[in-house]
Amino acid sequence: MHKLKTLALATATAGIIALSPMAAFADDGDTRRQLSEARQEGSVVTAIALNRHLNPFRIDVEVNNGTAVLTGEVESDVDRDLAEEVALSVEGVEKVDNQLTVASDAERTERSDKSMSQRFDNATTTASVKSKLLWNSNTEGLDIKVTTRNGVVTLEGTAQSDEAKELAERLAANTDGVRDVQNNITVSGEATTAAKAQNTADDASDAVSDTWITSKVKSSFLFSRNLDGLDIKVETKNGQVTLSGEVNTAAEKELAVETARNIRGVTDVNASALNVAG
Repeated sequence: MHKLKTLALATATAGIIALSPMAAFADDGDTRRQLSEARQEGSVVTAIALNRHLNPFRIDVEVNNGTAVLTGEVESDVDRDLAEEVALSVEGVEKVDNQLTVASDAERTERSDKSMSQRFDNATTTASVKSKLLWNSNTEGLDIKVTTRNGVVTLEGTAQSDEAKELAERLAANTDGVRDVQNNITVSGEATTAAKAQNTADDASDAVSDTWITSKVKSSFLFSRNLDGLDIKVETKNGQVTLSGEVNTAAEKELAVETARNIRGVTDVNASALNVAG
């Protein structure tokens, strides 16, 4: 069952970091942009990792508004220029802020299949955590930067309350593949620009389709390391989510209900048909 979940998780996350349109998130421009950036970051990391000239070097990638920021150290100007060209080849990346430094003694690491896999896992975990923060109605996800190194997730940015900061940490910690969370979020009582935009959208009752809600609830279950989402059926009608199927414990059922309830657009959750095994 674990192998099936791993495959399903990879498939679900591929919808975030694969090179394809983000039509599923058309209900909210800011959310669509943030998830698109997560996808682009994952795609640039993947492209660099697959390039035999670049994969020995540690190159960090961040995408903001179509600009890929590259940081790290490479061995030559040729490597530096190549990294820029690779980033520009990714769909959606319009320009590159190339901050790579050149040093003839730049540290080289022999990239084994295991280390390559770890880089892909880091990109997948980052995209998964960003998605959960952006889909959750109670986190200031649009203002939180997420990075992952060897399963350790670092959160940076601002939240409007201690509760939002703690919730962001819990969402990240409960993501498949996360070993630890470094929560560097600062709390500010004043709403950030992104939070104000989100509040405006919420106040205007910006429509979220039942299909979108169902998709995000299912994906959130798959991203969770404490739920076996493959055994939970999700249906949504007029914002009301119905869960059915089977979970192993009452705690898993409670977590499933809480996860679904906090997805944006959900008005109610009915879990009467979600049974506890045994």
